[in-house]
Amino acid sequence: MKSYENFGRLARWLQVYVLVLGGTSPLLADVISQVNAEGRQVVLQRDAIVVKQDPSSITYKHFDLKEQRVVKARLLESSLPYQVQRSAPDARQQIVSLWRRFGFVATVTETSGKSTRVYDAYIDFYPPNGQGSMVESVPARTDFPVELTSGGGDIVSFTDLISVEFQGDHLKLVLANGQVKEGRFLSPSSHPVETRFLGITDHYDPASEDVFDFSLPLARIKQIDFEH
Repeated sequence: MKSYENFGRLARWLQVYVLVLGGTSPLLADVISQVNAEGRQVVLQRDAIVVKQDPSSITYKHFDLKEQRVVKARLLESSLPYQVQRSAPDARQQIVSLWRRFGFVATVTETSGKSTRVYDAYIDFYPPNGQGSMVESVPARTDFPVELTSGGGDIVSFTDLISVEFQGDHLKLVLANGQVKEGRFLSPSSHPVETRFLGITDHYDPASEDVFDFSLPLARIKQIDFEH
């Protein structure tokens, strides 16, 4: 249900942006299309930012409503070639501003005391110390899997969180309904991984091939405060 609600919100904001622009042109950023076997042009992705295109593939970024974050996708060229309608830099900047409105927003306070506001936040997993390669593929997520101190386990969505405090391996999660849960982060992998909190900041470059410009291991975070 939340994805449908977000889709409606996204559509309404697109309409607002068109009005702000004076109705001169719709806010579409890059548009990827393909002519099908019947000779009709089919739009595959709007509101995208193409970051790489070569004879074999097209790589682009877009906001994924289901995952509630910016993701990167790749289309392999086929016998029916793709067409890319590229947008001006200001349209790309505007679509990034729009993306920031629909993902999770949080202020991250590092153990050093530095604070950063992060948009379209999520958790992802990397090889220990960022070196080598992952033994297995572990998908990114927007929740905290926790082994509770009181026993059992739980998966707490960013949607339900007000804040998370980190004390070594110990987590204290304050929920929007007033509940407080404590425990340790439960890694989804049976192999050693480095868990990081990622997202984009106010300084994110739309031309970047990455879908983030903020990345910090949980071990270096003191507290995360979510905005709803």
